[in-house]
Amino acid sequence: MKSIVSIVPIFILIFLSYVNGGILYPKVSKTRELQSLDGLWLFSLNTNGSFSESTGLSGTKTDKDIHLMPVPASFNDIPTTLEVRDHLGPVVYEREFLVPANWKENKRVWLRFGSVCYSAQVYINGELVTTHSIGHLPFAIEITSYLNDEENVLRVIVDTTLDKSSIPQGSISHLPNGRRYLSYTFDFFNYGGIDRPVILYTTPLTYIDDIDITTTVQGSTGIVSYEIKIEGDNIPVTYEVTVLDRDKKEVAKNSGSSGDIKIANANLWWPYLMHDDPGYLYTLKVELIGKDNTPIDSYSENFGIRQLAWNSNTFTINDKPIYFRGFGRHEDSDIRGKGLDLPLVIRDHNLIRWIGANAYRTSHYPYAEEIMDMADRLGIMILDEVPAVNTENYNDELLENHKRSLTELYHRDKNRPSVVVWSIANEPRTQVTESEDYYRHISAHIKSFDKSRPITIANLYGYDVDHAGQFLDIIAVNKYAAWYEYPGQLDVITSTVISQLKGWHSKHNKPIFMTEYGADTLEGYHMLPTYMWSEEFQVKLMSEYFKAFDQARNEGWFIGEMIWNFADFKTANDIRRVGGNKKGIFTRQRQPKNSAHFLRKRYWSLANKLNNVDMPTDLDEYVIE
Repeated sequence: MKSIVSIVPIFILIFLSYVNGGILYPKVSKTRELQSLDGLWLFSLNTNGSFSESTGLSGTKTDKDIHLMPVPASFNDIPTTLEVRDHLGPVVYEREFLVPANWKENKRVWLRFGSVCYSAQVYINGELVTTHSIGHLPFAIEITSYLNDEENVLRVIVDTTLDKSSIPQGSISHLPNGRRYLSYTFDFFNYGGIDRPVILYTTPLTYIDDIDITTTVQGSTGIVSYEIKIEGDNIPVTYEVTVLDRDKKEVAKNSGSSGDIKIANANLWWPYLMHDDPGYLYTLKVELIGKDNTPIDSYSENFGIRQLAWNSNTFTINDKPIYFRGFGRHEDSDIRGKGLDLPLVIRDHNLIRWIGANAYRTSHYPYAEEIMDMADRLGIMILDEVPAVNTENYNDELLENHKRSLTELYHRDKNRPSVVVWSIANEPRTQVTESEDYYRHISAHIKSFDKSRPITIANLYGYDVDHAGQFLDIIAVNKYAAWYEYPGQLDVITSTVISQLKGWHSKHNKPIFMTEYGADTLEGYHMLPTYMWSEEFQVKLMSEYFKAFDQARNEGWFIGEMIWNFADFKTANDIRRVGGNKKGIFTRQRQPKNSAHFLRKRYWSLANKLNNVDMPTDLDEYVIE
């Protein structure tokens, strides 16, 4: 196997070609084809160290450490051994594939991974073609020149090891018996593997590499600004740009690689329960036309027309105030870990609408593009977060990796109407003076790409010691009164929470909202009088927070509340955790605790009060006439 030193220059060249380039989601069109490589792959821990680029996995395909591993999925919970679940170091995935013969005729063939956690080295027929070192984000590479006419072998070396400069951070520790293990401070399990779709697709030799779409609203007119970037062979082309409505009917046309399109009486993109037709999407269809009117390439991108604005007190969409009703969440479920699970995606969004929520944060990493598609379609607002969790021990390499994660996230999600806030970190150690210069650079970096969305940090440390709030547009607060702070003392919640919220606003004069609060709760555990870990305690704690939220909301600068967490999720072994973090209002299997019904009453009541939404008829059961 090649040393990492020999790989780095190749990685830099490949990365630089994509950091400012497109990462459009693969779609079939008149000029593009695709083939899924999802399914069962060969998998090895490679524990005997005999892996080589020429001989395959652990020497031969009959080795006893070869398993079948589904893709997409995290690998940890699928086998039955601790050796796999807690594995530290590289694992190897391998499969064979064929490409149709006509794919190499005047076409480029590309390989795209939706996500590999956390680092990947990708080989085709024994040759290194690309590397990637940040999980939860897609990467792609043209592989035309690496392909054989017959079977091709695709091998991916995946490593979940983290260090002081990776995003997120971790470190390797040693047990008394000498065994190494990964230490990390973030409170979710460090799942690894090829956890999102793997796709082969084609483009023409001259192709649409990227599309930028921004929108503004003037009265009833939507203004769609676009820019198209093409790559490949340098041939003369013309552009045909068409806007289609939800029914695929043409509403406007334009030509040129960039321009503005005005749509009269536009259907705006609205959040769920802020309008009777939320999540309205248009399609921008781009066609490249060559000489003799020959079609060269075609790609369609969905978008919504909406305009965001904020000041010292409010955050608006289409000139109406936003009030977040939502959650922190995790991509997490039984067996598949963080692997994409479409039935679960639908179930989660059905529950989100059932409960009357309108937003969630992609804590603590970017979610799958298929999940983001649902948010776009349903009108669910997203706080889009990079994988920077509990950031500490600030250093130059960490800063560059953090900036790169924001760059890749921006290029992936820039056209999504659901993304209304960039969350640049979760609970970083902003109480230390080094954080000030660090987050000055981080905030300036994302704003160099996008000034149309506000930025935030989910803050753990108080306003009196924090150094990063000065660089943010809106302030997000995580607070665990009566849980980590004053455990069990419910009577301190309202006063301590409102004091912290007021302190943030007084210091920075910016809109404030709560991104985390909650209590671990074992489903089915009941206590009277209320007691920590019981379902009654979780409900009572929420009620005390609601009092603080309403007081802050009446001040005119409080813009939302997000409970931690949507559903229970797995964590590392910890004496504070019984099978994982149990702060979910739903179980890991997506069944409601008492708190889900209680929060449903809160969120629908807020929607009724703030947006004049009709209340569901099943919030309360009949008791007495």
